[in-house]
Amino acid sequence: MRLLVVEDELKLAEYLRQGLSENGYVVDVAHNGIDGRHLALSGDYDLILLDVMLPGMDGFGVLESIRKNKPVPVLILTARDQVEDRVRGLRDGADDYLVKPFAFSELLARILALLRRGAGNTSVEATVLAVADLQLDLVKRKALRAGERLNLTAKEFNLLTLLLRRQGQILSRTTLAEQVWDMNFDSDTNVVEVAVRRLRAKLDDPFPAKLLHTVRGMGYVLETRDLIA
Repeated sequence: MRLLVVEDELKLAEYLRQGLSENGYVVDVAHNGIDGRHLALSGDYDLILLDVMLPGMDGFGVLESIRKNKPVPVLILTARDQVEDRVRGLRDGADDYLVKPFAFSELLARILALLRRGAGNTSVEATVLAVADLQLDLVKRKALRAGERLNLTAKEFNLLTLLLRRQGQILSRTTLAEQVWDMNFDSDTNVVEVAVRRLRAKLDDPFPAKLLHTVRGMGYVLETRDLIA
């Protein structure tokens, strides 16, 4: 799922970007209201985190533009603890709000609640993914294979999530690098190969049926294949 964070405090914006990325989200960041409005209206996001106090255009102005054009869920982040500001945000179309400072665990819970609330929207994906005897719970961040828990790192979990969401599709190393590591692919970097090898050791090596396959010269694909040679 892709999120947009509109936050002018650089340290907080980076903290949110890193934390949300580690929890499997693809995150874009804008540091002012004008850029935030542009990204919100031109991009395809599952949810927007929107600060109120922004340079260029405040969060209420951004929210007004969003609501005139898109039904995307908006979670207001604000240092203002006045009832009037919270009422205004909800009245103007925000779906929820958090007052700074807040616990990151609470932010994650609010995000999941909003995404579930919009479950009728086709852009919101299921929170449990599965293929064959593999099951991935995106909320609990838990992976099971044949009922056994897979001890995955954060990056391995994110990599498996992407492969599982697009099962049956061949994903290139460039795509994996961009989506999982948020980096432009460098042919001299073997980060993708190393991560795939480590994931395969946990996902496939202990089990007879292999799910993660290499397509030579093209990339990797997660799918079931006939065991009979």
